[in-house]
Amino acid sequence: MTKLTLTNHPPVVIEAQSVTKRFGGLVAVSSVDLSIREKTIYAIIGPNGAGKTTFFNCISGFYTPEEGEVLFYGKSIKGKTTDRIAHLGISRTYQNIRLFSQMTAIENILVGSHCRYTNHWLDAILHTRRYRREEAESLAKAHDLLKFIGLEGLGDNLASNLPYGAQRRLEIARALASNPKLLLLDEPTAGMNPQETDEMIEFIRSLRDNLGITILLIEHDMRMVMGISEYISVLDYGMKIAEGTPTEIQSNQKVIEAYLGPGAAALQEKFSRGKDE
Repeated sequence: MTKLTLTNHPPVVIEAQSVTKRFGGLVAVSSVDLSIREKTIYAIIGPNGAGKTTFFNCISGFYTPEEGEVLFYGKSIKGKTTDRIAHLGISRTYQNIRLFSQMTAIENILVGSHCRYTNHWLDAILHTRRYRREEAESLAKAHDLLKFIGLEGLGDNLASNLPYGAQRRLEIARALASNPKLLLLDEPTAGMNPQETDEMIEFIRSLRDNLGITILLIEHDMRMVMGISEYISVLDYGMKIAEGTPTEIQSNQKVIEAYLGPGAAALQEKFSRGKDE
């Protein structure tokens, strides 16, 4: 009798099946497949114009793919509105910081919690018990998030007055206010110096390790990508050309040529062989 061995794999959080997005005659994303399991830190990389942010927008509801399917915990989210997708448990940040600059840090975080409110406009007008309870709970959580991102005591500061690295963390805190299961980070270290980048790497790890959030990120800083990611997908001209662990991606000839041009992989192999000899 054959003994059946059961393996407990974490559930698949997000799955893209042949996702395709067109803008007129331009195919920005072409038949991209992706599957990410719970509590994974997963990166999407590729040259400028490869379709990375467009793919993010297909997941978060800003765009609806013309072809393919997007599944969140096995259920389709294709065509759902951005607020509905946020309510289901997907939140994101942007390549260019999109904080409300003339609102305080605490107010920015509170904006992120609104998709979780159950009260409506009449509750707000009448200041019902439900409205007051949810406001108090959201405020308490916002202060907890400020502490978590290292900005405790700065809640009354305007977002525009915070240092650049702090603004990046504040934007992530606003995304966390919606209680996401999946967090999409679009170039979270863009514009940062090496010290700020190292701090962001540890911060992102803490989101997975301490909060149990699955992370999907776009990033150009290869040191950061290779140091934090467990799996990587590479896009070029809208198509996925490689997928694997950081070690596998670093030695993939298609990836090397996508970044450095035709013949680059052969040159690198020749150089490596020469060093060995």
